[in-house]
Amino acid sequence: MTPRDIVLDLLRRLQEAGHEAYLVGGCVRDELRGMAPQDYDMATSARPEEVEALFPQTHAVGKSFGVILVVEHGHTFEVATFRAESDYTDGRRPNTVTFSDAQTDASRRDFTVNGLFMDPLTDRVHDWVGGQEDLAKRRLRTIGHPTERFNEDHLRLLRAVRLAAQLDFEIDPATFAAVRDMADHITRVSAERIRDELLKLFRPPYAARGLDLLRESGLLAQVLPELLPTVTCEQSPDYHPEGTVYDHIHLMLSKLPAEASAELPWTALLHDIAKPVTQSECEEGRIHFYGHEKIGADMAQQILQRLRFPNVKIEAIVQTVRYHMQFKDAPKMRKATLRRMLMRPTFELELEQHRLDCLGSHGLMDIYDFIREQQTMLQKKPLLLEPLISGRDLIELGIEPGPALGQLLDAVRDQQLGEAFSTREEALAWAKEKADL
Repeated sequence: MTPRDIVLDLLRRLQEAGHEAYLVGGCVRDELRGMAPQDYDMATSARPEEVEALFPQTHAVGKSFGVILVVEHGHTFEVATFRAESDYTDGRRPNTVTFSDAQTDASRRDFTVNGLFMDPLTDRVHDWVGGQEDLAKRRLRTIGHPTERFNEDHLRLLRAVRLAAQLDFEIDPATFAAVRDMADHITRVSAERIRDELLKLFRPPYAARGLDLLRESGLLAQVLPELLPTVTCEQSPDYHPEGTVYDHIHLMLSKLPAEASAELPWTALLHDIAKPVTQSECEEGRIHFYGHEKIGADMAQQILQRLRFPNVKIEAIVQTVRYHMQFKDAPKMRKATLRRMLMRPTFELELEQHRLDCLGSHGLMDIYDFIREQQTMLQKKPLLLEPLISGRDLIELGIEPGPALGQLLDAVRDQQLGEAFSTREEALAWAKEKADL
């Protein structure tokens, strides 16, 4: 059974038990737009205990708010009792929840296009908030007064920008004005919730528009203030005919592949983050950014830690920022140096970052093509992929553990990658001679 088939069965069982039950929220919006929903949420007149009694496998994760998770055929669905909410004091959740009817439930939701209720068993849509008109006009508008909706949950400020970018909608002027007026309220939201919303915002194919809306709304200054100086940071036109650093980042985001990893938009956003603070101009009028990759790596780490990214993600993104300038030197590298680069754990992310970097500036792909060719050649030499000897081997030769041993091990690896030898015996003999044993 498909998730939709399961949902229809759940709704049918709720209705047959005498309850109202509808699809609600983003899944209705997507179905009316002819899109396949990513997930399905249901709203019902059934009380939480009635939902629990009706379905054999449930999780009461939000029972006090009327929310029960129902598990069917390996899929999990949210079933929420119609409710009204009031007394918001923390900009996130209500202090008071009372069970109500469908129309009242619709009025508490964020945006009109998310406030539609549908009975897919009869194909009837209930619209108490004007969502269908806004869908037709491709407009994102809050239900009721924008300030009230954003005060209830400050994350809605960021969600407005994300949804407008994702759906390719315009934001209603009154709604957008409220976002701008209240932009500083987003700092009251936890870093984790902001991070998760930004991860959704910077996805292809709408990441570039998301960045623009973030800037126009005033939210960029609150969540990623380090990016603001890139807007006016000029670059040398011979390398960057596209314009400022912001223009470069924007163009890179517009060229993200559909299958882009979650890290790639962030390497694009952060790889030149230090250019404004390292900008200098020589006598010939050319603009330089000496050391921006190293300073940028430190800045990227601070930003990602502030947003509570997992350490493994931070490492990959920061390393890509730190090494992104190496790629221009690839054709001149020693064979061993190039091959070490090709075998870095983050290499595929780094190379995709380099490809976007080129597409977002001069458009020349000769270095990218060269590196891909070298990568293919390396894969045809499997004996190079693993070191021939280890530190233990050197200790057994009589070399004391310490920095000198590590340096010799690196030198042996370089000789192997440069194809000076290809067997363990040759590597040990070279190391022995080098150590003068």
